[in-house]
Amino acid sequence: MMEEGSGGGRSNYNRMNDAKNERRVGLIYDQRMCKHRTPYGDDHPEKPDRITVIWNKLELAGIPQRCVILNAKEAKDEYICAVHSKNHVNLIRNISSKEYSKRNRIASKLNSIYLNEGSSESAYLAAGSVIEVAEKVAKGELNSAFAIVRPPGHHAEYDEAMGFCLFNNIAIAASFLLDQRPELGINKILIVDWDVHHGNGTQKTFWSDPRVLFFSVHRHEFGRFYPANFDGFYTMVGEGPGAGYNINVPWENGRCGDADYLAVWDHVLVPVAKEFNPDIILVSAGFDAAFGDPLGGCRLTPHGYSVLLKKLMDFAQGRIVLALEGGYNLDSLANSALACMEVLLEDKPISELSEAYPFESTWRVIQAVRQMLSAYWPTLADKLPTKLTDQKAPPHILLSSSESDDEDDDASKIISKDLVQAVEDVVEPILNLKIEDYHGNEVKNEVNSALWRSKLSKTDIWYAGFGSNMWKSRFLCYIEGGQVIGMKKLCSGSVDRNPPKETRWKTFPHRLFFGRDFTQTWGPGGVAFLDPRSNSEDKAYMCLYKITLEQFNDVLLQENVPDHDMNSPLFDLNALDSILNEGSIPVEAVKRGWYHNVVYLGMEDDIPILTMTCPLSAMESFKSGEIPLCAPSKDYADTLVRGLVEGKQLSEEEATTYIQVASTKPL
Repeated sequence: MMEEGSGGGRSNYNRMNDAKNERRVGLIYDQRMCKHRTPYGDDHPEKPDRITVIWNKLELAGIPQRCVILNAKEAKDEYICAVHSKNHVNLIRNISSKEYSKRNRIASKLNSIYLNEGSSESAYLAAGSVIEVAEKVAKGELNSAFAIVRPPGHHAEYDEAMGFCLFNNIAIAASFLLDQRPELGINKILIVDWDVHHGNGTQKTFWSDPRVLFFSVHRHEFGRFYPANFDGFYTMVGEGPGAGYNINVPWENGRCGDADYLAVWDHVLVPVAKEFNPDIILVSAGFDAAFGDPLGGCRLTPHGYSVLLKKLMDFAQGRIVLALEGGYNLDSLANSALACMEVLLEDKPISELSEAYPFESTWRVIQAVRQMLSAYWPTLADKLPTKLTDQKAPPHILLSSSESDDEDDDASKIISKDLVQAVEDVVEPILNLKIEDYHGNEVKNEVNSALWRSKLSKTDIWYAGFGSNMWKSRFLCYIEGGQVIGMKKLCSGSVDRNPPKETRWKTFPHRLFFGRDFTQTWGPGGVAFLDPRSNSEDKAYMCLYKITLEQFNDVLLQENVPDHDMNSPLFDLNALDSILNEGSIPVEAVKRGWYHNVVYLGMEDDIPILTMTCPLSAMESFKSGEIPLCAPSKDYADTLVRGLVEGKQLSEEEATTYIQVASTKPL
């Protein structure tokens, strides 16, 4: 029989293994890992739906019936302590039994972490599940396996949870195979981390260990992309006996796709893997580099993932374990996971990718990585032929400034309005066509996104920031990505990362106040809101940023529901025309967010001034106490003070008083 248990109340899947040559592929999924969720029920990219959509997609494709279904098991402390400190293990074990407020205080001190009453069990199950499948693959009971687990793990460090990760699941499993099960003969492990973020925790775990070859390809942008440091740069190669066994391929820009990843596989990973000759491969299988992911900004397709995985199956006799990491667009997450399962089951031949070429920046990074590692891996010593590296993606026909790359030359940015219009005239009629992939899923047309962004990039607006966004450095997190001091969560940034064209200050007759008592970005404490109704007795300071309507859409998204699909704009030109007469427009697509009400504040140089705040219905809830009013935390209040002082609007004392009055004056 092909089942070994149901796990979490699922149905058993029975199937006789009649074909002797059929691969035995393990699968773990347990609904108990859905108990880890935000304490207030707020929407969050790392949510329970991530694993349920994968399981549902696999069920629809008939995958579980063909797999060995394993029970999820909680990891033992002794195995976790091989990677994490005893204090950290005790914290995660006991966190769910702590008082609600104490959990939130602890989470607020960590980087991009939430905790609730289900976090402990979920973390132990995630780590234990990866151990379970890794051990069975190492024993030869399975050829390969996929652990559909959460919370993810590759950011978690020795003594710190961060980046949605509580325990480092993949590192714990690798350590278990090497140190707890020597009889299995696993002496060399290749860890491939294709999550769009650098696996900082895994890197640090095996920094000096030559038994583990750690390979991470990730968006880096010279330390500006999460986890926003230089740990993921190509110069970080390990030390001591582990020197040369740590390989980082740091993308200089977003939008890297199938051709870019394949080039890295062919010219870095595959040659080194041949020389290393691993006994087993563990994959930190994050799917946030997939096209459409709200946090990743890259463009890997399900077929691209299948090609990358197929190339790995040439090593270690195909003994591969996939452990879920990131992936926050539910559609691309599920489709990519299905594509990988079909590879593990050897469903069909995997064709090579199309004739697309990598970015110029991709070749530049690959050559730098090869040169850096050539002293450790002679196979990388040869310089890549010019004939190969000249095969690069041509300069784009830019539909907007947001579609340009750092490597595009100036000439590529000079494009006539007639040509743009000609492209739009051709593209627009096909946008309503329904296109399906080979699984019958409707494919969202990338051109649609490019088209609306093109149109909205031609229109400027003033965005008026009244809270933490009064500090320009904080507002730029919404444009360029990143975070400032006091923030617990990273901003993904806008597609168009050009800074505001101009900044001004004005006051408006609106009431500033502080409400809610906890946010994922700032932790405990209230955050700024603006009464959408004007009142001549009120006075609110606002910093005006001249940005495009395209960028305003990305800011609106990040302020509300970061994982919303942006194949169409939230606030388009028709909405802009309407708001001039209506005064405010609640944006239904992100109505779960606290700032989904766009408010028109007037004109400046014949350009509309817009801000975003709560709807009028929320004002009544604030007044009644249904939604709490709450003074801001010191970190949050400091950002407002910095904005007002650096903007030369108020002294530090005056700014502090302004905030105190706003937080104590009754509505």
